Amino acid sequence: MTLHPQYITDTAGKKMVVLSTKEFNSLIEELEDIEDVRLYDQAMKSDTGERISFSDYLKKRKKKNA
Repeated sequence: MTLHPQYITDTAGKKMVVLSTKEFNSLIEELEDIEDVRLYDQAMKSDTGERISFSDYLKKRKKKNA
């Protein structure tokens, strides 16, 4: 990804970075992808290998919420 940031300074002297909407959205997508990978890796560390069917999960959830 190539970014073309522009730098501006507000009236208080605080520096800010301005990106195009397209670049900003691309950056957000990249960050979301990285977060997905991090969450996947975290889930895999605690994976015990135990699995249940989706229908069993729904039954268990229904009982829990009753």
